[in-house]
Amino acid sequence: MANQRLLIVDDEPLARQRLRDLVGDVGGYDVAGEAANGVEALRLLQDAAVDIVLVDIRMPVMDGIELAQHLRGLPQPPKLIFTTAYDHYAVQAFELNAIDYLLKPIRSERLAAALAKARPLQQMQSQALQSLQQTHDHLSIQERGKVLLIALADVLYFRAELKYVTVRTRDKSYLLETSLNQLEQTYAAQFVRIHRNALVARTAISGFEKQRVTEGEEAGETVWVVLIKGVADTLVVSRRHQHVIKAA
Repeated sequence: MANQRLLIVDDEPLARQRLRDLVGDVGGYDVAGEAANGVEALRLLQDAAVDIVLVDIRMPVMDGIELAQHLRGLPQPPKLIFTTAYDHYAVQAFELNAIDYLLKPIRSERLAAALAKARPLQQMQSQALQSLQQTHDHLSIQERGKVLLIALADVLYFRAELKYVTVRTRDKSYLLETSLNQLEQTYAAQFVRIHRNALVARTAISGFEKQRVTEGEEAGETVWVVLIKGVADTLVVSRRHQHVIKAA
């Protein structure tokens, strides 16, 4: 039977080496790669299948909690074990929701036990993670069987279209399968509702002007629109949300 493949994710090189050594002591597992943060880990996982991810909780760029959320978008999510030096409240939450964790300094027998009972991240466990981190710095977009990371700071607006939401950046548009209401609740600090079908990044608004609409449900009307920095797109401001103009 082939050894299971592990990915080690920790921003400290010495911690990664320590885990690599411990995995060798336990036996039965191969370290397939290492990453210093969640972004690096997801890039590696696009091309290399692994069975288990050992991930630190506190890391720069993307921490372990956000990484765990994005892992659910992979076609075959790996099993997950958290490592931490001091996040005692988070450790308690993971334990209550049956998520394995290792408290640093890690002992080989404790690692062996965690590896033996590691299991895939389930929906209930993911919801527990959401209670620990309400917002993310990245969106994960599923495209052609892969997960693309889109920095939230690059998103100009969200627009609802049927069962998908268009995510617009300066360079490209993506489709995200979620609800606009969920995005509004999650990113209320960064985005403002201007229409029942649109949220705009507060930092992407360059101004407002009146235009005559030629298509859509407001066709033929003269309405207020939002001007978006860096692109020619304009978005209609509904009457219900014109307080946004006054607040600008």
